Amino acid sequence: MVDRLSKAERSALMSRIRGKDTVPERTVRSMLHRMGARFRLHRADLPGRPDIVLPRHGLVIFVHGCFWHRHAGCKHASTPSTRRRYWQAKFEGNVARDRRDQRRLRALGWSVMTVWECELRRPERVSARLARRLGS
Repeated sequence: MVDRLSKAERSALMSRIRGKDTVPERTVRSMLHRMGARFRLHRADLPGRPDIVLPRHGLVIFVHGCFWHRHAGCKHASTPSTRRRYWQAKFEGNVARDRRDQRRLRALGWSVMTVWECELRRPERVSARLARRLGS
């Protein structure tokens, strides 16, 4: 299958995909803020540069997109039909990096939580999970 977009159009489209301050991430931050939690963002000194760090609770939170981080069993974790080998290698690398970073964080004494993009369709469940982890 041939790409319908020119190289310049594809580049412009891909440049708009953000790695931080995404809508799902801002949603989780808003929930935490309403709970009175104080946090830091994208700490570069921690493995994987977690999206949200709650030092007081010893908790780091990753807000993952189902497509890029391969949420198991999620319909949003589909694989493009073209260049399947490329995409498979890309996704496998992402998942391996996520596992490695989480292992390193746990070894440093952090508790790790992942919030998936699709879970935010039911914000009350995510909010309840966050409240349990924070002990409130």
